[in-house]
Amino acid sequence: MKLQVTHETRYRYKPSVETAQHVAHLKPRDTATQRLLQHTLSIDPAPLEVTQAEDVFGNASAFFSLQASHDDLTVVADSVVVTEQPHLPPSDMPWEQVRERFRYRAGAAYDAASEYVFASPYAPRHVDFASYARPSLGPGVPLLLAARDLMERINTDFIYSTESTEINTPAVEALALRKGVCQDFAHIMVACWRMMGLPARYVSGYLLTQPPPGKPRLIGSDASHAWVSVYVPGVEGHDGWYDFDPTNNRTPGEDYVTLAFGRDYSDVSPMRGVIHGGASHTLRVGVTVLPLEQPEPERVT
Repeated sequence: MKLQVTHETRYRYKPSVETAQHVAHLKPRDTATQRLLQHTLSIDPAPLEVTQAEDVFGNASAFFSLQASHDDLTVVADSVVVTEQPHLPPSDMPWEQVRERFRYRAGAAYDAASEYVFASPYAPRHVDFASYARPSLGPGVPLLLAARDLMERINTDFIYSTESTEINTPAVEALALRKGVCQDFAHIMVACWRMMGLPARYVSGYLLTQPPPGKPRLIGSDASHAWVSVYVPGVEGHDGWYDFDPTNNRTPGEDYVTLAFGRDYSDVSPMRGVIHGGASHTLRVGVTVLPLEQPEPERVT
């Protein structure tokens, strides 16, 4: 599937911002099931220079600074990707076998996935995560079957509520509330998996949404999304990472666009930075995911 993604971020400051430095993770990755065809990043007011680099997780990042006073900042990322339907392996190993692979042993071979076994700022260690995870991880259960069960339980047990949490709400608090948004559900699943000694990473991206029957697709009506990848070592012809979306209770398909992945949201936030001035601000984000074969959508006003 060929998809165009437009991600527009607008800040309005009061009083003006005097100087600013920003880092953006807005360029989709190349993966086993996704290929980036084109990408542009537009910034207004224009910085003197934009530095492109890869972070420690292999995500594309853009750094820019603004040295003149400004009341507004608009950042628009426009990307075109081709995606494919991923396939789960016909069988995989019991979860205990994967856990044993990542136990510390002196002289053991390094596996890059071990970085995703440890706690991180938004997915800390807590006994409540282990308690919630255990019913999905019975003796000898294949790892991907256990991941699917945990995904389904989160989807069933939790209420999607945009008013219940904030970006910085601790995952253990969202676990207790049984409420949250995609970011919370992803952090909870990641934290549960890691508490059982298993690698899991946080994935940021986009999901192609379908308008109601007879209604046009609207520009700016979509949003960023988050889900989870779990690791099965030794899968031939594959990097071993498989995605699960607890918010929608499904394995992501060709209608998903992977933007970046890391330990949690703090590694892959679309925009972050440091500003001098601008004591208060408003933020508006609009995302459009558009199949290029479809007619042009109407614009949200």
